[in-house]
Amino acid sequence: MLAMGVIGYGYWGPNIVRNFNSISSAAVMSVCDLEQSALYRVKKNYAGMNTTRNSDEILQSPGIDAVAIVTPVSTHYELAKKALLNGKHVFIEKPFTANSAEAEELIELAEKKNLTIMVDHTFLFCGAVKKIKQLIDAGTLGEIYYFDSTRINLGLFQRDINVVWDLAPHDLSIMNYVIDKKPVAVMATGISHFNNEMENVAYITIYFSENLLAHFSISWLSPVKMRTTLIGGDKKMIVWNDLVADQKIRVYDRGVDNSQAMSQEKLNVMRMSYRTGDMWSPQIDEVEALKCEAEYFVECVDKNKKPINDGVAGLRVVRILEATMKSLKMGGAVVYL
Repeated sequence: MLAMGVIGYGYWGPNIVRNFNSISSAAVMSVCDLEQSALYRVKKNYAGMNTTRNSDEILQSPGIDAVAIVTPVSTHYELAKKALLNGKHVFIEKPFTANSAEAEELIELAEKKNLTIMVDHTFLFCGAVKKIKQLIDAGTLGEIYYFDSTRINLGLFQRDINVVWDLAPHDLSIMNYVIDKKPVAVMATGISHFNNEMENVAYITIYFSENLLAHFSISWLSPVKMRTTLIGGDKKMIVWNDLVADQKIRVYDRGVDNSQAMSQEKLNVMRMSYRTGDMWSPQIDEVEALKCEAEYFVECVDKNKKPINDGVAGLRVVRILEATMKSLKMGGAVVYL
């Protein structure tokens, strides 16, 4: 039984507590939050559970094996470092840290202590992303041409981070997971419409050394909520709409075949043929991604396995976020990774 402590019971914390408490191989022993009202909600939902406003009571407790950190990113490094120094495994909300230097230090510390770090990239555990990964790995799509993601809604505005740090980690982690290629450069544009000077709309383009491009549209200022990803290959193309009840993934046998040939006039002529085949929707597992992730965390700790969403995976996302911010400040200049 893995004894868990949870630090942070705001928006996402209740989901963390509920899912770790729902699996037989773990138990949440204590919850920390600075707001007394949050701790009242813990007591209401989990009678008898220990609560505290002092994170050290969890971080230094000999009865706690692992700590879930569900707090603003500005606090991640200090809390995670203290947890690791006290021999605790760490489950930490995305994004991993506020900069790559902090992430690198935590990864090194965890390796020295033989402890597990798992970054909460929840979407890697949803049925749709698992199926997309399977299709790409099986070669169903062929050579990948592009990855295009839209994640927009009205709010929720954050006090300490902009829309890039809030929304982009989801899709960046998915891209890094399903596409086994290393990005080489980032270009980004964005704008803030309010006095806090934090971007609320942004567009990110990621370049690869191969003939592959990724693009991300993210916004807190959309009148509608959209969660759509398009992945195009030379054999098949995928459309994933995470907001529909059925046929979340559609695989299209559509594309373009072309060849270049010389005409009688010795001119290059682009010969194009368009393929418009069938569409099919694969069956996907309808399970709660966070519960799967919680079970996986316990398994990785128990068996000393390297998670797919370990500290290194979190670091890759943070490095792209840093390059994105640099590009934004430089007016959309290309920044190499």
